[in-house]
Amino acid sequence: MSTDFYPPLNLKVITPQLELRGATDELLAQLLPIVRGGVITRPPDPFDDPMSLYEDNPLRERKWLQAIWRGRGNVHPDSWRLYFVVMLNGQAVGMQDLIGVNFDTCRTVTSFSWLAPSARQRGLGREMRAAILHLAFGGFGAGEANSEAFFDNSASNRVSESMGYQPNGTDWATRRGEPAVLNRWRLEREDWEPNRRSDIELVGVDECKAVLYIE
Repeated sequence: MSTDFYPPLNLKVITPQLELRGATDELLAQLLPIVRGGVITRPPDPFDDPMSLYEDNPLRERKWLQAIWRGRGNVHPDSWRLYFVVMLNGQAVGMQDLIGVNFDTCRTVTSFSWLAPSARQRGLGREMRAAILHLAFGGFGAGEANSEAFFDNSASNRVSESMGYQPNGTDWATRRGEPAVLNRWRLEREDWEPNRRSDIELVGVDECKAVLYIE
């Protein structure tokens, strides 16, 4: 797909550690070996159902790509999803998504991410979250960011807590068909603003707003 006709593919969020780039097909192709090798390496399983990354190959790769392609076209004023490839020293190492939830009325977002096993335990999860929050709050004018993680997904829960999210109750979801408790987190704009970073650069935001119906 040509990025000239779909501005979200030209979006970039640049931090001192990494870069989030709009997930073009070329960048997704760079991630295919990681998806093929498996993002989930050991329990506890981090994702709720349905999740293409739980599938066996080659279905895993096909369903993963199809979900992203569908998401590109499923854009409404109240609901949209942006897909970013995480670039580290010029290499694709994971994905970071930003999802608008009732954005036209409530200005609410949530996020989703994963990293290649080889890129974990290096502080990148927190940097990715900081980058996507900067886009949400600083670029798109979000009022609130939410996050969810299974109770035993310690890495994701630690990131939310360290970024200033507040506990927002619990919920239930299934993973591989088995029920488990989700921790819910909420970060309001007024709590993000005092810690706003000055070293994160946004590229292509204004061109993207019209596509997402953001005024």
